[in-house]
Amino acid sequence: MDAAVEARLGALEERLAVVESLLGARAPRPALPAAPPSAPRAAREPLDLEELLGGRVLGWVGGVAVVLAAVFFLAMAIHNGWIDEAARVSLAFVASAGLTAAGVWLYEWKGRTQAARAAVGAGIAAFYASDTAATSLYHLVSAPLGLAIAGLVGVTATALAIRWSSHEIAGIGILGALLSPVLVDAGTSSASLAFMAPALCAAVGALLWRRWSWLAALAYVVSAPQLAAWLDDERRAHLGLALGVTAAFWLLYVVAAVGYELRDPTAGLRIASASLLFANASLTALAGRLMLHDAGNDAGATAWVIAVAGAHAVLGTTTLRTRVSGEVGALLVAVGSALAAVGLALALDGPALVAAWSAEAVVMAWVGRRSGDVRAFVAAAGFAAAAAGHALVFEAPPKALAYGVDSLPNAAVGLVLVIAALLAIAFFLERQESKLFLLAAAVAAVYLGSVTVVDLVGRGQDGQLALSAF
Repeated sequence: MDAAVEARLGALEERLAVVESLLGARAPRPALPAAPPSAPRAAREPLDLEELLGGRVLGWVGGVAVVLAAVFFLAMAIHNGWIDEAARVSLAFVASAGLTAAGVWLYEWKGRTQAARAAVGAGIAAFYASDTAATSLYHLVSAPLGLAIAGLVGVTATALAIRWSSHEIAGIGILGALLSPVLVDAGTSSASLAFMAPALCAAVGALLWRRWSWLAALAYVVSAPQLAAWLDDERRAHLGLALGVTAAFWLLYVVAAVGYELRDPTAGLRIASASLLFANASLTALAGRLMLHDAGNDAGATAWVIAVAGAHAVLGTTTLRTRVSGEVGALLVAVGSALAAVGLALALDGPALVAAWSAEAVVMAWVGRRSGDVRAFVAAAGFAAAAAGHALVFEAPPKALAYGVDSLPNAAVGLVLVIAALLAIAFFLERQESKLFLLAAAVAAVYLGSVTVVDLVGRGQDGQLALSAF
């Protein structure tokens, strides 16, 4: 190659290198592979009516048919005099055991089918029916032994329900165990209560373990009337024991409601938990008050209501700091405050009652500020209105503007407490929303001054002239 051409090529290479360095040119990067498209979400499978009707509904219909067939066979045998009472009961127990065992074997070894579950449910129901016939119908078995048999059936059913996560078996087995004192005609004895308490504990345990919210309401509906009947029988002879049992069952129901909320937290308020807490509080407060009142201890009856109220208020304040829904905590505080209002109305009078209701108004306003729940402020306004109403009816009625009050210190203390409660509520509210309470506090202050002027100056023209000047 000619030397001049080589020189020119070398110069061009040097210039190209300079240009590349100035522009910061780099070797092109390899193209990245495109991200694979996201797999489409699987469409929700449509409801298979054939599977529903053929697997679940027909399975349980078959189980019910088996039970009915056994009942009709026994009824026909009894009517024709083929077998005596002992043989009837023995056959019923043998058939119940065989049906239950067959269902367990089919479910564990031949496939988890609805028919196997239905067989077990039918067998458990037949066990309870056989136990009822042996005890309350033919009196072949004593009530304690009948309770023991029912307890064994209930334990078996509970274990199977938890193992298989079966709502149906849980409903038949656990609720059947709770109803056993009624089924075997054991009455309202202490033995019946001693049997029902472990059954209720088992129901609460299954509720918390499997998160079956429906079990709480059904267990309460079945067990609470039996508890009330036992309390009605035992309260005169063993008042202290009756109160202790009432408190124990209250705690057990609270564990069921609050424990479920801890197991399955949610932001909203569940109807099942709220209903159980409200019904439990009402029954506990009413039962204790009635028992103590009938025993002639009115002070104790009032103290019982206030103690139940305090327990709910403390529990509600505590749950506000846990994973439990804030609305559940607010409900507990509200129930406790309402019971406290009733208890304080029974225990106190005059300015002391106004002070108690005013304090409750402040507490509810604090709860509303802490939880952000408007309903707490509504409750606070209600308690403040109750305190103001008591002051206007008893301590400083409107006629005091013309004739003065019976006791100026009582009137002054009552109205000052109302004013303080209104100002406290306004303090916990936002500035725009507090104006109504500030206005009410100002009106109450003017009313207090007017009543004081009339009472000090006296009735008649002088008092009205001083009032006009004020």
